[in-house]
Amino acid sequence: MAANRARGQRAGLTRQTVLEAAVRLVDREGMKALSMRRLGAELGVEAMTLYHHVPSKSALLDGMIEQIVAEAVPPEFGAATWREDLRAYAHALMAALAAHPHAVPLLLSRPALTPRNLRTMDAVVRMLHEAGFPLPRTLDILYSLTGFVVGHAAGQAGGVDGAGSLASLDPDAYPMLVRAARAAGGDAGEARFEYALDALLSGFEAARGRA
Repeated sequence: MAANRARGQRAGLTRQTVLEAAVRLVDREGMKALSMRRLGAELGVEAMTLYHHVPSKSALLDGMIEQIVAEAVPPEFGAATWREDLRAYAHALMAALAAHPHAVPLLLSRPALTPRNLRTMDAVVRMLHEAGFPLPRTLDILYSLTGFVVGHAAGQAGGVDGAGSLASLDPDAYPMLVRAARAAGGDAGEARFEYALDALLSGFEAARGRA
């Protein structure tokens, strides 16, 4: 690790390198390890140097969410059908969150309305509106889809496997639950994700037809 540099020296850092280092630190050691002092040490600078690039701890957290969400953004919304676009986005977001499980609680607790994230949201709204959805419904779809994916990722990150836990219950006390869980199999998370995603997309399509 490089020796700490003098306070205020930028040391060749950029906002991007600071955010990337923060994500790496959390990936490796969890959110409890993240502090401006620790991140500065990780980058070989004093903590105060980081404030040239992120004005506060809150801005750092928002930027980290922006980094993770950016991994899920397809090159262009509207290049395929709206349903294919949303499916691809859901899968990409799930993959990004699975790659950064320690950061999932951030997405549950912060809206992170940074310019980059807002541009992504704007692109989704535009794509859906051009596909025939009423403008207010586009936000309903965006938030419903994102909430579903983040919630599923949170369950996976927390080691929550409903089917696996239910399968070990007393079958005499909970016969239907145990039967259903055992029929689903021990690792049904991916199939459950696909089932719920299909149901969401079909519901959006039905609502579009009514509109």
